[in-house]
Amino acid sequence: MIRFLLCASALVSTLTLAACGQETAPAATPQAPAPVSQAMVAAANPHAVEAGLEALRAGGDAIDAAIAVQSVLGLVEPQSSGLGGGAFLMYYDAETGELTAYDGREMAPASASPDLFLDENGQPLSFYDAVFSGHSVGAPGAVAMLALAHGDHGELPWSDGFSAAIELAETGFAVSPRLHGLIAGTAPRTPLDEWPASRDYFFLEDGTPLPVGHLLRNPAYAMSARAIAADWHNLYSGPLAEAIVTAVQDEPRPGGLTVSDLAGYQALRREAICRPYRQWTVCGMPPPASGGVTVNEILGLLESYDMAATGPESVEGWRRFIEASRLAYADRDAYIADPDFVTVPVAGLLADDYISDRASLVAGSTATPHVTAGIPAGIHVPGFDATPDSPGTSHFVIVDNDGDVVSMTTTVESTFGSHRMAGGFFLNNQLTDFSRIPVDAEGRMIPNAPEAGKRPRSSMSPTIVFDAEGQFVLATGSPGGSSIIGYTAKTLVGMLDWGLTPQQAIDLPNVVANGDVVRIEAGMDPAILAGLQDLGFTLDANRGEISGIHIVRRLEDGTLIGGADPRREGVARQP
Repeated sequence: MIRFLLCASALVSTLTLAACGQETAPAATPQAPAPVSQAMVAAANPHAVEAGLEALRAGGDAIDAAIAVQSVLGLVEPQSSGLGGGAFLMYYDAETGELTAYDGREMAPASASPDLFLDENGQPLSFYDAVFSGHSVGAPGAVAMLALAHGDHGELPWSDGFSAAIELAETGFAVSPRLHGLIAGTAPRTPLDEWPASRDYFFLEDGTPLPVGHLLRNPAYAMSARAIAADWHNLYSGPLAEAIVTAVQDEPRPGGLTVSDLAGYQALRREAICRPYRQWTVCGMPPPASGGVTVNEILGLLESYDMAATGPESVEGWRRFIEASRLAYADRDAYIADPDFVTVPVAGLLADDYISDRASLVAGSTATPHVTAGIPAGIHVPGFDATPDSPGTSHFVIVDNDGDVVSMTTTVESTFGSHRMAGGFFLNNQLTDFSRIPVDAEGRMIPNAPEAGKRPRSSMSPTIVFDAEGQFVLATGSPGGSSIIGYTAKTLVGMLDWGLTPQQAIDLPNVVANGDVVRIEAGMDPAILAGLQDLGFTLDANRGEISGIHIVRRLEDGTLIGGADPRREGVARQP
């Protein structure tokens, strides 16, 4: 577990996070962080935030708090994450200066093949037929990943992380307005009320969705949490694993996940993707997550421009952000997949010469008519992938009393995942993050095609930023499917270039530019919308967005300030 820095065209291990090749940012040995006033937890539900804070009050560190936050989120925010899903976690150890990237992405079963989502005629299943099938469920990784991180860094007993969730599952919690709205809004379109387990859990006897304020208990979740608290392997073997497999192999469209697939799951430590941006270093998750590469590419494409002079009130500032986003997304769609199965040109995509060449495309005064992927040095053009992403995800940030940091994005993929439940929690539909078509129209293999044991590409972008001395500056991230990258990049530009507070950066209208149509959230200045249209951009404007951004930032005096996305139900609090 050492820090990693991207420099020129190669990943170089280093003992610092200072920017290589820059005289203004010389290498620095790890040093004690500036004192912090208090710890902080920012997450999408107040129950989860309180569970994390309680872990910190009990003497736990950021990893202990993350276990508590995740176990409660899986109960109170089941539409987004849980014991049956996966996650990516960035962890910064303030004492040693080490940065560790933990990969808890779900894995395809041994029975998976490139035609996983093709019907008997070789045609791709419809999106809903793919999602609401056993084919979509991968071996869940969040619990194994947290266990790996806890073994490396945890201070409290593993079992302590589940105490709050067990108590809340048994005593009950009030159905929130957001959860009620998602139950009511999802059921008419998808089979949430057709599955016996989810129907019995979320609907009254007359078939109506649980109302706001209804006291919801989940004894099955409490039983599962107790088993996992006793030994995390109990999710991957024994009665709970058998219950998961039974749910996956149920009709319609049963899947091939087996107990052996669950027992064989392994969480991984990977090398973080870090790249200098002005006087900072921005670090994110490596593939199969695409966030670390794509967010850093967006920033790299903007670095040669004076973004501070074109703030969020200017058409030019947003034009640059849009063009950089379109270019980076095109590269992401073309190249990012599981690096254990395909060659992912991480170094090439973030090399200075490649970034400089692509950045010249941001210089125009009108919209680029059509953006395509670039070709990094030594890379052939792969098959074109247009895999859709869905918003069943959550993000949280924790800073503990020692200055350790967790930035974690956790998911079941679509809203309520596959809609299949086992042990009181939802199972993911993460395998629909694979391309449903294994080859493109020209017969080229798509890097993100399904394969046995492969992890599907993700857009999750847990991010940690450091200053020139290698000290923690901020952590950010968001749910939102493929839009996660745009949401996260917006907050970084907002804080680092435009001088906004975390909450101001979160509150900015979201702008997602992936392809030829630019999505702009309601609330953008009409003059900016008109100006972007005059430049030739095709806008899908005044729409809603589903971000759930959570941020903690350390100020120069060590004080922590946080922000929580008002589009969800989160808060940022200190003990």
